[in-house]
Amino acid sequence: MPASEPTIIATSMGISAPRRAGEPRRVNPVFDLAAELAGAGGQPRLCFLGQAEGDQPTTLTRVYETFAGSRFRMTHLALFPMPNVDDVRAHLLAQDVIWVGGGSVANLCAVWRAHGLGEILRECWTAGVVLGGVSAGSICWHTGGATDSFGTTLRGFTDGLGWLPYGNGVHYDSEDQRRPLMHRLVGGGTLPTAHCTDDGTGLVYRGQRLVEAVADRPGASAYEVSRADDGTVTETAITPRLLG
Repeated sequence: MPASEPTIIATSMGISAPRRAGEPRRVNPVFDLAAELAGAGGQPRLCFLGQAEGDQPTTLTRVYETFAGSRFRMTHLALFPMPNVDDVRAHLLAQDVIWVGGGSVANLCAVWRAHGLGEILRECWTAGVVLGGVSAGSICWHTGGATDSFGTTLRGFTDGLGWLPYGNGVHYDSEDQRRPLMHRLVGGGTLPTAHCTDDGTGLVYRGQRLVEAVADRPGASAYEVSRADDGTVTETAITPRLLG
């Protein structure tokens, strides 16, 4: 049964759950949440998209290793050097969850547009396939955010798909440039009100509504960054629900 409402989970979360040194990888609990929201059965169909890194084989290997032995039926869609499935639209519409990896959000959106993937993913979203992702795979659904797509000095990005009419800040607590740049982008009107995530935190949207924040570890938070009429920027913490 597909999700009852178009659903996106936009995160700064890894594929693996947090673990101590020497512990085996295990699937991040955010995927159980995604499967639940998708109304999936006991073996959810999950497709990984890695275009933000150019479909790196090492990333795909790590993803498949993490999900090996789990209840998820794992596939991937590659676009480099060409699509790895004959019918991209049919393959993606057959999924319960589509997850987008991190990397360059500028390159990700450009490649998707070249392949017409944005239109296909929007069809999946409205059909009840749960969409999600980390970092670039979080920013892409929004108007834009702060990105290192153009170099080590972060810049504003405003060419996201825009289905979620907000800015999006990722890795908010772990990369020093992120928070001040998001404040400048919102304060200067480059981005609208923005939703931001510490590492280990995700945002759950039903339609275009932010319904909750979730976390895979204690102490992580989410935030809303907004601009008043006088240009003053306000940052408000959003306490996440701890998963797993």
